Amino acid sequence: MSAIDPIRYARVAGRLRGMPASDGAGVRLTRVIGSPQLPDLDPFLLLDEFGTDRAEDYIAGFPEHPHRGFETVTYMLDGRMRHRDNKGHEGLLVPGGVQWMTAGSGLVHSEMPEQEAGRMRGFQLWVNLPARDKMTAPRYQEFGPERIPLVRPAEGVEVRVIAGEVDGVAGPIAQPATDPLYLDLALDAGRDWTHLLPEGHNAFVYVYEGALTVGEGDDARPLPAQELAVLGGGDVLRLRADVATRAIIVAGRPLREPVARHGPFVMNTREELMQAFVDFQEGRF
Repeated sequence: MSAIDPIRYARVAGRLRGMPASDGAGVRLTRVIGSPQLPDLDPFLLLDEFGTDRAEDYIAGFPEHPHRGFETVTYMLDGRMRHRDNKGHEGLLVPGGVQWMTAGSGLVHSEMPEQEAGRMRGFQLWVNLPARDKMTAPRYQEFGPERIPLVRPAEGVEVRVIAGEVDGVAGPIAQPATDPLYLDLALDAGRDWTHLLPEGHNAFVYVYEGALTVGEGDDARPLPAQELAVLGGGDVLRLRADVATRAIIVAGRPLREPVARHGPFVMNTREELMQAFVDFQEGRF
């Protein structure tokens, strides 16, 4: 924007509440993106929130299962999750840690709780890959909480920068294909925060504690806990906390490519999707 351009505030273009779901060996979660209300938000394919202090809701975990053609992003708020794959990679996600896994050409992995009691809480986001990258070798970007920068733009405002940039501080995740922004925002009651979103990206805000007002002036809209706002109309995001609030803010460059999707495979054509099933069944992952 030039000095004479009016400020174009992002507004709530759509709002929805997640749906109860289960995955893995019966882990209870809330599906926000990937539901009938919002099947996807290019390049995002799925957003699950999991959060419970009942061990029976998570103890069975996510036993071995395959992926091909996209990325899974796991961000832990509470609890510990052990990851293993069939390529020999193993890691432990702890509170405040993130794993950005590029499944690429395919792998088989498990995600199992490393605890038998206590709270387990976090998010899993699926991010599509462009056609040119779908068959790349799998890789990981894994960072403990000490590697996630914490920015304090003002009193009562804290931002953990997983991907993207806030006030010149960059998060550790790099993915040129979708140039993602992934922030975990904490606002004290009555505080507000303004951030310039990447131009041309699809973006959303999801409140997981508290309540926000999204937008400015006549376009301002409330966003209570466990609701997602799809953003539109401008690149300047203005958020105000009605009470102490935690929210994630996510944006990514849309790929605008055809999507052929079934279960754990996301390709561009039905033929590629069928080949993924054949390759998995014949042990080529």
